Amino acid sequence: MTDAWAPPPGFVESKTRGAFTTHNGPLYHKIDGDEFRHGFRALPRHCNGVGIVHGGWLSSFADGVLATSVWRATQTRSVTLRLNVDFLDMVRPGEWVEGTATVTRSTRTLAFARADIRCAGRQVLAAEGVFKLMRRKDVTG
Repeated sequence: MTDAWAPPPGFVESKTRGAFTTHNGPLYHKIDGDEFRHGFRALPRHCNGVGIVHGGWLSSFADGVLATSVWRATQTRSVTLRLNVDFLDMVRPGEWVEGTATVTRSTRTLAFARADIRCAGRQVLAAEGVFKLMRRKDVTG
C-alpha cells in the first residue's frame, strides 16, 4: 500500500474481524478517549459498476461500526436483528471513510444504536440498528 492509500495518523489495522470483513477490508480503528472510530480507504474492489463504493459494502461497514458500539457499551456479543440505512452521498475510490456509533438504549436482551458514516467532512450514510444481546449459552452452544 502506498502512502496515498494509508490510513490517517492514529488508525491501526483491525486484526480481529470475521472472515467476511477481513476478506473485504482492510478496516482500521482508532480509540480517541471514549470514542471508537472505524475507517477504511475506499479501494477499487469496493466499487460497483458505476465506479462508486457499493452500498452493500457501506452497509456492512456500518453494521460493524454499530456492533462495536454495542460491544463497548454492554461487553456482550450480539447479532444484528434490524439494520436501517440511509444513503446520503457517494464515496469514490481513494477516499477515506470513517464511522462512529452510539448505543442509544439497551435492555437485558436488546441494544439500540445509531451510526454516522463520514467521508471528507460530509455525512455519506446514517444507520440505526437493533441488536440481540447473546447470553454465553447462545454463543457457546
